[in-house]
Amino acid sequence: MKLVFCGTPRFAVPTLEALLAVGHEIALVVSQPDRPAGRGGLLSAPAVKLAALAAGLPVAQPEKIRNNAEFRGQLEGIGSDAIVVVAYGRIIPSWMLALPRLGCINLHASLLPKYRGAAPIQWAVAMGDAFTGNTTMLLEEGLDTGPILLQQTHEIGPHQTAAGLFDVLAKAGAPMVVETLAGLENGTIQPRQQNHSFATFAPLLDREDGRMDFAARGASELYNRWRGFQPWPGAFTTLDGKKLIVHRMEVAAAPASAELSVAKPGEIRIENHRLFVGCAEETWLELIEVQLEGKKRLAAAEFLRGAALAADARLG
Repeated sequence: MKLVFCGTPRFAVPTLEALLAVGHEIALVVSQPDRPAGRGGLLSAPAVKLAALAAGLPVAQPEKIRNNAEFRGQLEGIGSDAIVVVAYGRIIPSWMLALPRLGCINLHASLLPKYRGAAPIQWAVAMGDAFTGNTTMLLEEGLDTGPILLQQTHEIGPHQTAAGLFDVLAKAGAPMVVETLAGLENGTIQPRQQNHSFATFAPLLDREDGRMDFAARGASELYNRWRGFQPWPGAFTTLDGKKLIVHRMEVAAAPASAELSVAKPGEIRIENHRLFVGCAEETWLELIEVQLEGKKRLAAAEFLRGAALAADARLG
């Protein structure tokens, strides 16, 4: 088939490579513009752009697409069989949805209608789900509301992070997109409508999503959020007015001192060079690796040696 591929981050690269591997013609790769990155603010090209250039494919990076007459003319001139969209990061306008004969095919990293939106992988992990998956669907004007084509399920390990799950779903979804295109072409796949009454939303993450609220959330919920919000926004709290990033943590049994008095949420307990913090519902986290604002990342035991915490020290 003659295809247009729309994608931006590393998650989309395996699908682009899979489409090329089976012989589809990628007439154009569309990606978001280069953006400033890192401390120096130098422009950085998206992963999909780099992969496309390495394969010798033409690339377009329009800043806007809805009312972009030049871009519209470019796509209309291609006459594509399908437009494949994987983590592009832009709402596809109606004029673009109507162009290809097979429609706009999207790979979405959840079992729709669950977790519609920008961060389905992160929220599936953060909510403590045991399973998630991939869905291919026909795009329509609603946000991830289009008819389902194929789905696959993947287990979420109890200690798996969103960062690790990204790679799993990206690699697993690529051949499913190839299968979806073949099924649409030969008529073996029939689109089925989503049950919108079961829809949930996975909004774009905010820095404050990483703030640990020990009074409102139990240890398991805080741990799941830390897993889900890797690599960003992670998990953080405050100690004596300074930001404390928690790089590693585990749900823990109550330390021995908790038998003498129940810790308040955010209260610190130190036992055998280990750092514990009380959470809601009389649950406990062990903080294994932390980083105080302006300092380097340290194992808890090393951090405690230099921290000189007050007897009534609290987090948050």
